[in-house]
Amino acid sequence: MKNFELFLSESGISIFYVKIGLGFLLSFLITFFSIPTIIKISRRKNLMDEPGVRSSHLRKIPNLGGIAIFYSIGICSSVFAYELFDLYKFLFASLIILLYIGVMDDIVVMRAYKKLVAQIIVSSLVVIGSDIRIRSLFGILGIYEMSYFVSVLFSIITFIVLINAFNLIDGIDGLAGGYSVICSGLFGISYYRLGEYNYPLVVLSAVIIGTVLAFMYYNLSNSRTNKIFMGDTGSMLLGFLLAFTSICFIDIFIDKELPNVPRYHLQSAPVIAVAILILPIVDTLNVIIVRLCNKKSPFDADKNHIHHKLLKLDLTHRRAAFYIIVYYLMIVTVAYYLRHININRLLLMIILLGFMGAYLPDLIYHLRNNKKIRK
Repeated sequence: MKNFELFLSESGISIFYVKIGLGFLLSFLITFFSIPTIIKISRRKNLMDEPGVRSSHLRKIPNLGGIAIFYSIGICSSVFAYELFDLYKFLFASLIILLYIGVMDDIVVMRAYKKLVAQIIVSSLVVIGSDIRIRSLFGILGIYEMSYFVSVLFSIITFIVLINAFNLIDGIDGLAGGYSVICSGLFGISYYRLGEYNYPLVVLSAVIIGTVLAFMYYNLSNSRTNKIFMGDTGSMLLGFLLAFTSICFIDIFIDKELPNVPRYHLQSAPVIAVAILILPIVDTLNVIIVRLCNKKSPFDADKNHIHHKLLKLDLTHRRAAFYIIVYYLMIVTVAYYLRHININRLLLMIILLGFMGAYLPDLIYHLRNNKKIRK
């Protein structure tokens, strides 16, 4: 790989852009051509997702699409963004553990506490072993730099919450995939603007976009023989990687004395990261609040997710996913243009807009029913 980079530099070709292009293209092709084989094996071995009470589908569908996502990301990031694995020694090991746990859960359904233990181990490896953690809250609730122990604990909890939150939004076709493409694109653009030190993270974002777009081709298919879900394997991997990229994004704006690395500072960096990941955060908080208000366990399954509410309005999966993504993309736009206001005001505004999006479908549903009653 280094010889190839030397050849490109001597030819006057930007290595970075070649890595982005090849990383995106190869990740797309690997996923695109590996999923049909996974579908075929899943049908032959009856490794299918069975329709249930909470399901939004009516027939058995293969749910091991996450294997193709891991396969593609594992190969392409190791080749085109290998610097990440030099900097963060336990990153690949964490992905392997999540792959194993995800596949086990997709096939035999693991107990929740076992998955939680695995997620704690994975998060601890990255936070403690690779030192990827939230060191400061930049003045949110008056909190700035945190002690090492508090920083580690808070970062591990953040990883676990985001992994499970992303898993929860994977309830309709195209939503988890489409949202991960948007998030990766936003983080990728941000890293690109912040300088070449962050270029490996830009390449990783391009790889994630490539593999997810290929997966979405099958996930959004109307064909009975080509359709597939990403399963817990895919949602946990993507949730973990988005948590990783968001914490790296916040960490960029911390004043650190690193040689040959330019310094940046954006007071609202944590809120921008929250805005980008606002959908899984708000959706998870909303269902927990509703369950507690109904005197149920926060871990009980129900149909109070945002996507379930939109399906009640007789929207198709594609339209529901599109409306959700567009609305929460609007929140990111608001956060970006107001990024220089007081950080606590901005955070409050983003959270309120997030919850407004969660309850708008309920309002529309009640207004529609009242009109029918009056008629």
